[in-house]
Amino acid sequence: MKKGDMSAVFKILIAGFGWGIIGMFSRPLSAAGLSAVQITCVRSVIVAVGMAVILFVKDRSLLRIQLKDLWMFLGTGLLSIVFFNICYFLTIERAALAAASILLYTAPCFVLLMSAIFFREKITAQKTIALILAFAGCALVSGFSGGRMSLFALMTGIGSGFGYALYSIFGTLALKKYQPFTVTFYTFLVASAVMLPMSGVGVIMQVLTEDLYVLGNGLALGLISTLLPFIFYTAGLKQMEAGKASVLAFAEPLVAAIAGIMIFKEKLNTQNGAGIGLIFLAILLLNIQINMGRQRQ
Repeated sequence: MKKGDMSAVFKILIAGFGWGIIGMFSRPLSAAGLSAVQITCVRSVIVAVGMAVILFVKDRSLLRIQLKDLWMFLGTGLLSIVFFNICYFLTIERAALAAASILLYTAPCFVLLMSAIFFREKITAQKTIALILAFAGCALVSGFSGGRMSLFALMTGIGSGFGYALYSIFGTLALKKYQPFTVTFYTFLVASAVMLPMSGVGVIMQVLTEDLYVLGNGLALGLISTLLPFIFYTAGLKQMEAGKASVLAFAEPLVAAIAGIMIFKEKLNTQNGAGIGLIFLAILLLNIQINMGRQRQ
């Protein structure tokens, strides 16, 4: 493997690691009294401010967009980031980190279905098998046969995957016209604008400022588990195909599982493990399909 390829792999793995430890920072915020909505607000505002500083220093022209394109960022910011983050944090509060993370990674299945509807992409036999495996995996992860996950946690987990998938749909449209950093900035700016009026800013500030440990976790959530992973992932994408990068980003649920076991003393039973394995297999099949399609082009 060339030096440049190794650099790209390292960057993508760092991004996956940052996303995988998100529960380490969100759970203390939840324990301090912040709701899933408030935690999403904290994350969005920190990323929006951080991205604004980066773009102001890096290239101010990337801050320019046309107002007629605002609907794209309403899609990525409101329908995706706000919705999937709230669902994801609700799932983290009620389920093991590994289970919450793997349910989030059902997103490619939703992307397939929506791409077929909106972009007329063909659903192949391989894709159909992947969808069946993912559905079976979700059933096992949910614990219908005696596991620990509640129906509410299952629904919010799948909801997080659906919301995450919406980012691919709206983001694909936005990226045809704007740079990735521009799309991310306005995505989180819209998310922040939506979340601030409904999040109880006074309560958030009180909780964050009363305890430096809580404040540190809030900053870490926005910087270490959101802003920095995106920067590393974007840099890696410049040197690597998106399909390969998304496979490497599977480090996220693996890291989440390890963090859950080592830090929060979580235990995964055989049934949950089998479910996670099936969903992993489904996602791998989807990415193999993506890579094969690119090779034919």
